[in-house]
Amino acid sequence: MANSFVDRIKDYIGCNSLLTDGAKVVVGLSGGADSTALLLVLIRLGYRVHAVHCNFHLRGAESDRDQEFVKDLCKRTSVELTVCDYDTREYASAHGISIEMAARELRYADFERIMQECGASAICIAHHRDDSVETLLLNLIRGTGIKGLTGIKPQNGHIIRPLLCVSRQQIEDWLHEIGQSYVTDSTNLETDYTRNKIRLQLMPLMRSINPDVNNAVNDTARHLQQAFSIYSKAIEDAKKRIVTVSADITSISIPELNRHATPAAVLFEILAPFGFNSTQVSDILAAVDSQPGTRFLSATHQLVKDRDSFTVSPVKTAQFQPLTIVLKPGTAVTLPNGTSLSISTAPAGTPISTSPNTATFDASLLGEGIITIREWTPGDWFIPFGMKGRKLISDFLTDCKTAPTERSNQLIASFNNDIIWVLGRRTDNRYRVTPKTTTQLILTLSAE
Repeated sequence: MANSFVDRIKDYIGCNSLLTDGAKVVVGLSGGADSTALLLVLIRLGYRVHAVHCNFHLRGAESDRDQEFVKDLCKRTSVELTVCDYDTREYASAHGISIEMAARELRYADFERIMQECGASAICIAHHRDDSVETLLLNLIRGTGIKGLTGIKPQNGHIIRPLLCVSRQQIEDWLHEIGQSYVTDSTNLETDYTRNKIRLQLMPLMRSINPDVNNAVNDTARHLQQAFSIYSKAIEDAKKRIVTVSADITSISIPELNRHATPAAVLFEILAPFGFNSTQVSDILAAVDSQPGTRFLSATHQLVKDRDSFTVSPVKTAQFQPLTIVLKPGTAVTLPNGTSLSISTAPAGTPISTSPNTATFDASLLGEGIITIREWTPGDWFIPFGMKGRKLISDFLTDCKTAPTERSNQLIASFNNDIIWVLGRRTDNRYRVTPKTTTQLILTLSAE
């Protein structure tokens, strides 16, 4: 069996064009059966191997045991080894992510770094056929769409997975045959995590129905991979008609979406990258006839129903803090939204810019006073340039057909409690330039 096992992986590497003969590779080596087998197979196939062991210090003495095993294995096989130590819990806490995600970010960042430093052409990861089946089932349970049902790919950029053609049992049988030991992560035997529940509870039940279920699921995943390539092309073509992107705001045309034969599928593929799940997408699609302003939230983004579109933007993580600025010519201030506000003057008679990002006032009415830049609030009003009566900011933004996401972020400039400028839109008529004006005060917004 030894030769057939190695030959199967050799053929898989060749059929998928994963590596060139004799290439130098980085191997993620935990000391478990999968990564131990991967290391030894690659050595037998003549690849130049640089092993990387990541100690996340999550399992006390067991983590140290794994590290010592890896060191001994690499010494016996004359393989260069880099050990990376992490305070994983502290990293997860500092970045507001799960322990599992923290470990993933840490190890893949170092894999990439070490690959560059040692001149390797690829990072070899020990995912096998059973991992791909479990991933497919996990995504099926979570409802991640068609892409999630295509299993684990043999290659993703620099990352390759040569063991996807063999099962966990075949790996362990081969190691037993050649007399090679390995370590066992005790957490793999627990059922606290969803993936482990699939591995230890669901898979045995499925095998009782079909002993060859792993091959059956992998065959389905392979067919879905082929179908997904066609599906992806159709979705990308649809997005070109339906989606427009400006800065960090994505706009989805409702009329164009409704013209598509499968609006639900298209909307799911548009919104899934923003963290919206299939249930939310169904609710959003049902809201096409709802009132403007209807809002849906994912962990990172908000979607707001406008008249003829859905707009998606990042969730605001902090309230805009009011900013006070002295009206002194030559001053330039960076606003928290990333734009720059500059102050200048010009003599009377200077042509007045018609750009909405430039506001021109009678300097004598403002002097070198102080203005406040803040977000508008309900009840705010001003007298728009060219008008005589008051107008609520809310009504003004409605008349401007402002998208709900822009509306919530609209800034205003106030002077002595008067709103003198709705930034980027309209100045107040009370502070306009007149024939009596001797000096113009000019506020200009520009991108940083």
